[in-house]
Amino acid sequence: MGAQLRVYKRRIQAVTATKKITKAMEMIAASRIVKAQRKVAASMPYATELTRAVTAVATGSTTNHPLTTEAEAPARAAVLLLTSDRGLAGGYSSNAIKAAERLRERLAAEGKEVDTYIVGRKGVAYYGFRERKVTESWTGFTDSPEYADAKKIAEPLIEAIQKDTAEGGVDELHIVFTEFVSMMTQNAVDGRMLPLSLDKVVEEDGTKGEILPLFDFEPSAEDVLDALLPRYVESRIYNALLQAAASEHAARRRAMKSATDNAGDLIKSLSRLANAARQAEITQEISEIVGGASALADASAGSDK
Repeated sequence: MGAQLRVYKRRIQAVTATKKITKAMEMIAASRIVKAQRKVAASMPYATELTRAVTAVATGSTTNHPLTTEAEAPARAAVLLLTSDRGLAGGYSSNAIKAAERLRERLAAEGKEVDTYIVGRKGVAYYGFRERKVTESWTGFTDSPEYADAKKIAEPLIEAIQKDTAEGGVDELHIVFTEFVSMMTQNAVDGRMLPLSLDKVVEEDGTKGEILPLFDFEPSAEDVLDALLPRYVESRIYNALLQAAASEHAARRRAMKSATDNAGDLIKSLSRLANAARQAEITQEISEIVGGASALADASAGSDK
């Protein structure tokens, strides 16, 4: 019984130490969510105004720009997948990877080849383990992304969509990330960034039905689009990175809270088992003492006779 009690005590100590770690990680993740939410809110005005500018240029001109004009028969698409660098975030990365797999299957069913670009070590490890080709990947900044990271990601994607498919370019650019809805809800979503669908952009921007002003473009509308659309892609990627970071912290906070609660329940269960083992040990000792006293009394009575 004594050995069993020691085992329970060691397990209680180990689970208590784990509980302290998960509780600390939960509090750290909770504090980082607030910062990430502020960054998302701060990035929205720039993205909104840039979207308005791109829409105005594209709708106010007759230029068939390659970044706003859909190919007649698109043959290749690029998919940018945003995952995390670290684990302990529940199903955060796996949900994004599943969404990317569904998008990949849909594009393949449409007869398009898919080039995959990945952000985050979890996505890179997933594709590497399955020996799938990854065109380019980036890691090390998913916790706290900066605009420079978005520019670094956008550069090869814009370069790919400006090339012909015969030269290794793509006709479409899609992004898969985890949208931050609330502290309890984060959804893995996918969307097409390029070619730009003007009707969808206007609907998302809430300017449907508004009369856009007329502009004169100098030197030309095509040059303005060349300058604006890369910034548009960068802002979309940056906003997605920020939402993904907020979602990652929220998922990690929820996972660590669940782990902390489970550790507390396990400690209670082990404490009950330890108390039962201690009680059984005490009962056994009392029984041995009583049995020994009874044997001594019987021996003494026999010697008196």
